[in-house]
Amino acid sequence: MVKKVECPECGSEVTLSDGVVENEILDCSTCGVELEVVSLKPLKVELAPEEEEDWGE
Repeated sequence: MVKKVECPECGSEVTLSDGVVENEILDCSTCGVELEVVSLKPLKVELAPEEEEDWGE
């Protein structure tokens, strides 16, 4: 079963694989933004949090 969601950044349709899991990071093929799967039921994605530099601390 093909799963599709809307990119919260550009509004385009993003197709997810059958094996998608919660907290998985995906890329929007249209705008290139990273998306995080935050829920499977209902299926929901949000912009992935930006990783901050730790500067070796």
